[in-house]
Amino acid sequence: MAAILKIGHRGAKGHVAENTLASFQKALDMGADGIELDVHVCATGELVVIHDFTVDRTTNGSGEVHKMTLSELKKLRVDGEHTIPLLDEVLALVNRKCLVNIEMKGRHTAKPVSDFVDAYVKSRGYSYDDFIVSSFQREELLIMHEVNKNIPLGILTQASVTQAWEWAMEFSAKAIHPHYSLLTESNVKKAQQAGLKVYTWTINDTEDIERIKSYHVDGIISDFPELL
Repeated sequence: MAAILKIGHRGAKGHVAENTLASFQKALDMGADGIELDVHVCATGELVVIHDFTVDRTTNGSGEVHKMTLSELKKLRVDGEHTIPLLDEVLALVNRKCLVNIEMKGRHTAKPVSDFVDAYVKSRGYSYDDFIVSSFQREELLIMHEVNKNIPLGILTQASVTQAWEWAMEFSAKAIHPHYSLLTESNVKKAQQAGLKVYTWTINDTEDIERIKSYHVDGIISDFPELL
């Protein structure tokens, strides 16, 4: 039985401010096999790593990410000390030490993410298998499937494993990423028999982790990578 990948949610969100370089470093230090992060395209076109559509919750600023320039975003502070990283900066830190799960959170992210991954594969010694690109958004998944068949896709769902399965078949995805509350031993097995990986999120309780591990999922996303 293959080992279950330990994936840090937004880095090591349980320990350090989410989606910051320090949080991703913490996940690496804790032996994570992968990190999960969220991207939006800012007003000047760069891919920035932040979860929400606005900066209000996680920074000392206010405004919509897609309407702010990179220099405006870089002036903000997360938890008083961290900056919002570029996807480039995260990849420089990770340096192929682990899988990078890029969640397309913002709209119009598919094409820039495709170009980004291609550039890393063509000129930085990465392989497509170093990445998995996931989203809840049908439109972004569809565009990614149309523009770049090489990039491994993950279908996120909070509602239905069946729907994730159907989208996975439609978009030739590599994985489904269901919320752990949706999983049963049988639906995990069924997905795997169809050739899909099952990466589940966000499990922070040791009892839940043990139960989900017993289903032999392929990866678990947690705010506390050390619990995995």
